[in-house]
Order: sequence, then structure tokens, then C-alpha cells
Amino acid sequence: MKRFFSLNQNSSIPKYRQLINSIINSIDSGILKKGDKIPSINQICAEFNLSRDTVMVAFNELKAKGIVLSQPGKGYYIASTDINQEEKIFVVFDELNSFKEDLYNSFLQNLNSKANVDIFFHHFNYQVFKNLLLESIGNYTSYVIMPATFDNTSHLVNQLPKDRIYILDRLKEDLLEYPVIYQDFENDLYDSLVDGLDLIKKYDKMILVNPGGKEPMERETGFERFCNENKFHNEIVKNLQSTIIEKNNLYIVISDRDLVGLVKSAQQKELKPGDNIGIISLNDTILKEVVLGGITTISTDFKKMGARLAEMILAKEKLQVRNPASLIVRSSV
Repeated sequence: MKRFFSLNQNSSIPKYRQLINSIINSIDSGILKKGDKIPSINQICAEFNLSRDTVMVAFNELKAKGIVLSQPGKGYYIASTDINQEEKIFVVFDELNSFKEDLYNSFLQNLNSKANVDIFFHHFNYQVFKNLLLESIGNYTSYVIMPATFDNTSHLVNQLPKDRIYILDRLKEDLLEYPVIYQDFENDLYDSLVDGLDLIKKYDKMILVNPGGKEPMERETGFERFCNENKFHNEIVKNLQSTIIEKNNLYIVISDRDLVGLVKSAQQKELKPGDNIGIISLNDTILKEVVLGGITTISTDFKKMGARLAEMILAKEKLQVRNPASLIVRSSV
């Protein structure tokens, strides 16, 4: 296996990137040819003591570039030895979760193998964010930056090549000179609730469970505006422990941990979602399609965000684009 892969545990290069580089180098040197089988994810995890997520990120990028192909029951194969790339893109996300993974995979797929992408995560740590940006200067053709909760970052971002910067997910006042694809957190929530008004009317009270912290506070403004305009009794709490789970209430939960707690409490009290209790979750995932017959969600379209970002970079567009969000109605309301 080590003739395919070379990993330096002390390197500053992310492990997933070292895996990708190893495959590309093995192709370039002739060690790997089209049709050759490569080790499985489990084998690589065991050999190099890596998490499955790390190896999956590497394999997903190689698949998106058309270099690697997976065949059910047979494993992974080299699908193409064309490793030439036109773009080298730096991407920094706040964190990796299921919906950010959808965004990232869509971004890769829509680049159509025309770019080499390095992805990093700052995990809401400002010093990590700062270091990643400063260390990336001059090393990439484009820079995709997700500032998340950080405000007043223009003194850092401005040090990068200004015509190559793209801001993602949030519209920041000090970064308005750059192209951006963003969520409008206040209006996304408000507009989605308006769309679901006929379903929501049957509930006596609406409760928004917003833990704060890394979550955008603009959602509270959109929630309060909707409740006031439609004369709904309402409450905003930070966690489920701050309120009593009661029938005929509609709960909007942002954290998936709170969603799990709410579902458990409803089951213990023999409350039926969509009948005598309502549940709306933020950010759609595959699991929410099936849990309790389907959880209603309010979600931006992360796949569309990734596709639009790829299109913007390849076309060198300089636009400010609000990403669409919608209410996805399922049986929990």
C-alpha cells in the first residue's frame, strides 16, 4: 500500500490532501494506470490511523475530478490518468457537517475536473482562521472564504489577491466589495414561515429554540416579525430545558441535538408530530427525510450554493448572490 501513498504525520499539509497528492503522484510516475484497483477506505484508515471522514474527503474529490471510480462490491479504481488542472483553489469552511459536505461535493462536481481544491476548517477559532489565510497568500488562483461568526476580517482578507476572492455563506459589511453567495438568515426564516402559514395556523404557540453562539441571531428577528404580524403567541429559548414540551405547540429547532431531544420528549409524552405537536428543523439532511416519516425543514439549497460557486469562479463573475431557501414540508407539521 505504501507504494501508492506517502503520508508525513508532521506535515502542515492536511492528511486528505496528502492522500490525493499520493494518488496523483503515483499516476504521474506510472505506478498507477487506468483500471488499476486502489486500497479501500478501511484499509487506508487502518494503515495510516486516519478517520474515515479524512479518507472520504480525499476520495470524494478524486471522484469529482473523474480520477477515481467506485464500483459497488468491487472497490475503487483509477478511472482517468488525466491529472492536469487549470485552477488551484483555496477553500476555508467553518466546520464539516452533513450539509456543508453537500455544498463541498456539489462545488467539486460542478468544477468539472478543472481545478485542484484544498479545503481547510477554522472551527470558529479566529487564530486558526487568521493563520490559514496568511499562509495561503500567493499559493492559489482563487480563494473561497467562509468567515462565519467572524466580523471585521477585511484587514486579513485584503492581503489576498483582491480579484480572486469569493465570500461564502454570510454577507459581511466589511467585505461587500467582494463577490459572495450568502444566506439571508432573517428573510429565509420569515419567508419560509409565510409559505407555511396555512399549516402553522393550527398551533397555539410557536417556540424557537436558538442556542446562539455560532448560530446567526438574524433568525430571531425573522421569527419575531412573523409571529407579530400573524399574532402568534411565541417564545425564544436557548435550549429545551428552558421550556415545557406541550401539545399544540410548534417548535423550531436549529441544533440537531435539540431536534433529537425534542423527538424523544414528544415520544415520552405520547405526542404525535404533525398532529398535536409541530416540529420544524433548520438545514435539511437525508436523515430528516425519513425520521418520524419526515421532518419538515427550513433550509438553504446547499447543493445549489456549491454549484453556483463553481460557476462563479470558472466564469470569474463578480456578483452578490442570495442563495435560495425554502420550507420543505413533511409530516412533522
